[in-house]
Amino acid sequence: MRRRSISTATALAVLFSSAALSVVTAGPAAAAQEAVVTTPVGMVADGALKRVFVGDQDNGRILAADYSGTVVGVNVGFGDLSDLALSDDGATLYAALPSSHEIVALDPATLQVRSRHDIGADATPREVAFAGGRLWFSYRTTGEDGSFHGNLGSLNPAGGTDALLLDQLPDGVAPYSDSALLDADLSAPGLLSYTDSGAWEGAANVLDVSGAAPQVIAKSSANRYFGDVDLVPGAQVLVNGNQRFSYPSGTLTESGSYPEVTGYADVSPSGLVARVYDRRVSVYKPGSDQSVRTFDAAAYGRDLLAWAPDSSRLFAMVRDTNSRYTLKALTDPAMSVPTLTVNAPATADRAKKLTATGKLSATVPLPTGAKLAVTRTDLDSPNGKALPAVTVKADGTYSFTDTPPAGGTVTYKVAYAGDAAHIAATASDKVTVSRAKPTLTLNKNGKVYNYGTDVAFTAHLGSTYKNRSVEIWANPFGSDKPNKLVKTGKVNSSGNIGAWVDMTRDTEITAVFKGDARYAPRTVKVTAFARVKISTAVSKHYKTAKIGSQSYYWFHKNTDPLLTTTMTYYPGRMQRFDLQVYYQGTWYSGDSQYFALATNGKSAVSLGAPGESGIRARMRSTYVNSSSGDTVNSTTYGPWKYLYFSN
Repeated sequence: MRRRSISTATALAVLFSSAALSVVTAGPAAAAQEAVVTTPVGMVADGALKRVFVGDQDNGRILAADYSGTVVGVNVGFGDLSDLALSDDGATLYAALPSSHEIVALDPATLQVRSRHDIGADATPREVAFAGGRLWFSYRTTGEDGSFHGNLGSLNPAGGTDALLLDQLPDGVAPYSDSALLDADLSAPGLLSYTDSGAWEGAANVLDVSGAAPQVIAKSSANRYFGDVDLVPGAQVLVNGNQRFSYPSGTLTESGSYPEVTGYADVSPSGLVARVYDRRVSVYKPGSDQSVRTFDAAAYGRDLLAWAPDSSRLFAMVRDTNSRYTLKALTDPAMSVPTLTVNAPATADRAKKLTATGKLSATVPLPTGAKLAVTRTDLDSPNGKALPAVTVKADGTYSFTDTPPAGGTVTYKVAYAGDAAHIAATASDKVTVSRAKPTLTLNKNGKVYNYGTDVAFTAHLGSTYKNRSVEIWANPFGSDKPNKLVKTGKVNSSGNIGAWVDMTRDTEITAVFKGDARYAPRTVKVTAFARVKISTAVSKHYKTAKIGSQSYYWFHKNTDPLLTTTMTYYPGRMQRFDLQVYYQGTWYSGDSQYFALATNGKSAVSLGAPGESGIRARMRSTYVNSSSGDTVNSTTYGPWKYLYFSN
C-alpha cells in the first residue's frame, strides 16, 4: 500500500475542508419556511425545477425555494457571495465567490457543489451571466500601483483546455476601473451586456458572445452612471430601470422611457419589464409606458426581482421594518387588475324597485360587451341568489335594477370573471331595506310580589312573515346574577308565549323577537319587583297574652327584650329597626335605626328594660330600597311585634 506524503495529505485536508459545505434539504415532513435573508444577491428562477435561487450574502448561504416561496434546500459555508446565474438548460447553477476568488458550479436539484474554479488570488469576481453556451463573469484585479481594473472571463461547461478563460474583453472595450454589471437574455442566447459600474465615466456595451471570442456590436458614450442595465428583446437595453435604448446602428440611442424616475428592473424572455420604484413593483408590456399591473412591495435595489422563464410569475425580495428580505411570489404578473365598483342606495323600501350603478375599468382595454354576474344576498337567500347578468357599456359603466323581496341588510355582489388579459374582480355594496314593525308586548310591568313568588310572564307577538319565535329573558337586579334565558320557542295560535320566573329580586323581563325577512327585530322590557323575606323572633318574655284583641309578648319591667330579625341576605345589607310606644290611644314613633345583617341574614337587637310597668311598645324590621345598603329588592315592611312590660 502506497503512503501519501505529509504535504500531499495536508493539501487534501485543506481541499476537503474548503469543500465541506453543509447541504440541508427541506423534506416533506419539515415545517414550511419562508426564504428570509439580510442581503439578497443574484436571484434567479429555474423553469424546469420550478425553483427560485437566492444568495444570502451576509451569511454565505444559497437558498432554494419553490414557486410559492417556501424553502426546499439550503447550502451554507460559501463565505462572501456576489451573484448567481443559471445555465440556459437549467442543468447548472453558478455562484461567484469574491472572498475565495472562485466560480462554483452546483447541482440545482440538490445544491451540491459539482466543481470549483479558481480565477486567481488577485482576481475578484462580481457578477455572472450565462450566454452563448458559456458562463461569463466580470471581475476586478489590482495593479502594482494599487489601481483597480475591471475585466471579463468565461467558463465553458464542456471543459477542455480552455474551460476557464480570463482577459476576454474585446477590442474597443476599455478595462474599466471596477468590475462590470452583466446581463443576458434567454430570447437572445448569444448576447451579453457588459457595463462599467464606475461612478461617473461608465459605458454600456452589448457583446456578441456566440463565437470563439466576444465581439462588440453596440456601445454607449462613457459619461453616464449605470446602476442597472437589462437586455430587452428587440435590440434594446433598459438603463437604470427607466430609459430604453435601441442599438441597431451600433450606438445606444434613446427610444423611450417609463413615467417614474430611475429605479431597478428585470426583463422576462417574453419582453415583460418589471420595475421596482418607491416600494412598488410595476409590470409593463414590451414597448409600453402604461403599467399592466402594480404590486405593493417594500423592495428596492438590484437582485430583488426575477422572472419565471415562462413569465407566469414574478419573484421579489420584500424588505420588512427590520431590514430583512423575504421571497414573495407575485402571481399573474402580466394580467391587468380591473377596477370594479358598485353603488347601491344606502336605504330602500322592501318590494320597491331600486337601481344600482357601477364601473369596470382597467389599464389594459377590456373586451367589448363584457358581462358581469350579479348576486343578491338577503335573509331569504343567505347563500345568494343569482340575478340577470349585466353588460358593461363602452365607457365601462353599467346599471341594473332589482326589487328586493326581503328587508334587512341586502348585499349586491358584482363579479367579472376575467379574460385572457385581466384577472377576475369583484365588488359589493349593502342596502338597508325597510321592514315592518311587529307588535310585541309583555305583561305585568311594575307589579310587586312577595319574595319567592313564581310569576308567569306572557309575551304577545302580532303578525309576522315566517319567524314566530320569541325569547324571554330574566335579568335580576345586582351584578352577581347574570341575564338568563328562561324560555324560547314559537308562540301559540293566539300569538302568546309564557315563562315562569321565581321572583327573589327586582327583575327586568325582556321579550325578544329577532325578526324575519319582512318584519324588523323588536325587543320589549318590563320590570317586576320582589320584596325581601322578613321574620322577627322575640325572646326573654315570660308569657304571651292578649290586650284587647292584640296578642302581646309580656316582659317584666326590668327585662331586656331580645329581638332577632331574619332577612334575605345581600352583601352590605342592613335592616331598619322601627320602634313605637303607645300613649293615650295613639302609637308614637321613636327613632329608627339601621343594623347590619350577618352573612346568615340575622340581626339581633337588645331593646333595653324600661324599668317601669304598664308600658306598651311595638317594633318591626324593615328593608328600605337604597337606604338599607342596596337596590336589588323593593321596600318591605316586616310584621309588628307587640311588647308589654309588667311588674
